[in-house]
Amino acid sequence: MSAVPGIAALGEERAGEVAAAPAPAALAPVRVLHADAWLAVVDKPAGLMVHDSALARGESDFLADRLRQQFDRPVFLVHRLDRATSGCLLLAFDRDTASALGKALMAGELDKHYLAVCRGWPEPRFTIDHALDGGPGKPVKKAAVTHFERLATCELSLPSAHFPTSRYALLRAMPQTGRFRQIRRHLKHASHHLIGDTSHGDGRHNRQFRMLGIHRMLLHASRLAFPHPADGRRLEVEAPLEGEFARAAALFDGAPGAA
Repeated sequence: MSAVPGIAALGEERAGEVAAAPAPAALAPVRVLHADAWLAVVDKPAGLMVHDSALARGESDFLADRLRQQFDRPVFLVHRLDRATSGCLLLAFDRDTASALGKALMAGELDKHYLAVCRGWPEPRFTIDHALDGGPGKPVKKAAVTHFERLATCELSLPSAHFPTSRYALLRAMPQTGRFRQIRRHLKHASHHLIGDTSHGDGRHNRQFRMLGIHRMLLHASRLAFPHPADGRRLEVEAPLEGEFARAAALFDGAPGAA
């Protein structure tokens, strides 16, 4: 993958043009939330890696390859999402647009909202300011800030530790910085572990949700807003909840995406 000047990935490596490896033709197309002559926002499925990396561990199916085949043109990834995260992913179709979006990202002009389900009932609004390293092989810690808003709570009749019930919260997470697995690691730091996170979560609560038929990590990039590089207009794109995350949201009265 060749580097694109001016574009920084969120917590991983620099963004670049996708390699020419073809994606399997039989796979279903990725949902396109917005597309024009310059850029697109797609709805990344949970469980699919964005591109090949040291974390791939033998994987051969990557979102980047699928998108190149689906759009039948080069694509430039502006940021990244973890394999287990779903939702809005921004890409450009040419280097100039990619560079402009990369500069907007570095300037903090891309508003990224995530939905997350965590254990416990945190405060209605809170901020975690806790430095994080860059992941495997990148030990230097850098500033990391995430703002959270509690959208809904629920208490389920599922025993936990010495309690007869378990409490959970649906959060909106708004990362101010883009470190490696930032939201997941910040929630662990606050002891409000993300449900379904097998690396940084709480195994007991993950098992409780698997018993409910919810096996995925409950982190979804729900909204992306940014200035369009062609004319400066503010573009806002949302990715609806579906499948297991929609079922999880239905546990919370009045939650976004709840039935």
